Amino acid sequence: MKICKAKYKDITEILRLQYLAYQSEAALFGTDDIPPLKQTIDEVAYEYNNGVILKLITEDNEIVGSIRAKKENDTVYIGKLMVHPDYRCNGYGRKLLLAIEEYYPGNRYELFTSTRSVDNIRLYNEMSYSEFKQEKVNDELVFVYMEKLK
Repeated sequence: MKICKAKYKDITEILRLQYLAYQSEAALFGTDDIPPLKQTIDEVAYEYNNGVILKLITEDNEIVGSIRAKKENDTVYIGKLMVHPDYRCNGYGRKLLLAIEEYYPGNRYELFTSTRSVDNIRLYNEMSYSEFKQEKVNDELVFVYMEKLK
């Protein structure tokens, strides 16, 4: 397995992976009506052009993981950390998160997830992220914002 910067030609495959990887998140809410499952190729292209997308690839160059980030001032906003369901529980999410921190060294890092995503929260806590706020989106969805300081 190798982590490297995604190329523009990879964004379609990354979006397909996103639709697959976020099914487990959708299951936590009992609906497919969550932002990662509604994102368009144009929106991913925008994120590509305004930040960085890293990919985790197999020896056969299959994309099985990805993470996105953009830097504004001294904060790196991290999003869409995903690993193909067949490759989960092997430390790849942790490796992707470390890779994005190494890509943008010496900054404050911020990310968010839902309160129902206990596995995500546990991973982020283990990686020295701490909660600094919650935001209620609706009766079902509450976002947990977490940060890791320099």
